[in-house]
Amino acid sequence: MTDSAKRILVVDDETKISEVIKSYLEHDGYKVFTALNGKDAMVVFNESNPDLIILDLMLPDISGEEICKRIRKNSSVPIIMLTAKVSDDEVITGLDIGADDYVLKPFSPRQLLARVAAVLRRTVKEPVEDNSKVIFDNGDLAIDTFVHEISKAGNTINLTPNEYRILVTMAGFPKKTFTREELISMALGDDFEGFDRTVDTHIKNLRQKIEDDPKAPRYLVTVHGVGYRFAGE
Repeated sequence: MTDSAKRILVVDDETKISEVIKSYLEHDGYKVFTALNGKDAMVVFNESNPDLIILDLMLPDISGEEICKRIRKNSSVPIIMLTAKVSDDEVITGLDIGADDYVLKPFSPRQLLARVAAVLRRTVKEPVEDNSKVIFDNGDLAIDTFVHEISKAGNTINLTPNEYRILVTMAGFPKKTFTREELISMALGDDFEGFDRTVDTHIKNLRQKIEDDPKAPRYLVTVHGVGYRFAGE
């Protein structure tokens, strides 16, 4: 393991599951930190500055949902939820509070490793030219892909990796109407295993962050029966 190894925080109160995940991740070259409850998870998160978090939603003290909300207040670190919940609405709730992906229990360790690799690939900052800042509506919204930063009215906006990729993809093709399937393929990658409603959730969250009035969006506009388009100028 090198100093450049990706750091992963595993939060699960089932010791055997946590140890298995840790063993497989370390075998693949990751540096792994673990926590068995929500309180310890926040401490380890602040100390380790992980590149990705694997978070069980059923914890004995603080719920995984609450942990996710707390982390999202000041961090866009990718979060993969571990959940025994199987309904689309329950998964959407997890994505709605800021998770990037989910894995249903029971799962195979190799399946989880594949999802970890896929999420990390989607969050790699690709080298770009220094003049990569694009401004819309007289500076109201700015996208700077060089520093991987979004600002609204001069204030930096904290986006999750998936939210960032969706916004950058749409802004790169102003006025183009994207279907949900196109956004999944172009922004999230063909290895993304979510479903169409995942895109709706990310768009809703983006509107809450970049629109003056999320119910009457000026940037992320719904094209009924088709999908979404970026309308900034």
